Amino acid sequence: MSALKLTQIGNSVGVILPKEVLARLKVEKGDVLFLSEAVNGVLLTPYSPEFEEQMNAARDIMKKRRAVLHELAK
Repeated sequence: MSALKLTQIGNSVGVILPKEVLARLKVEKGDVLFLSEAVNGVLLTPYSPEFEEQMNAARDIMKKRRAVLHELAK
């Protein structure tokens, strides 16, 4: 576990993540992270449950309508 210091960034307060943490999360400057409540505090992750749901719905539609999408691609 690492201790992170809160830093003034303009009118906001932020946390600087060490390079090792960024590498483990496979993120870099400009990427989006999601913060959610967890049993022991908060969870910081590059994974979005909402986006995953949307992608699963899109995959279902693409599977069901494959022929239509193939025709539209011509």
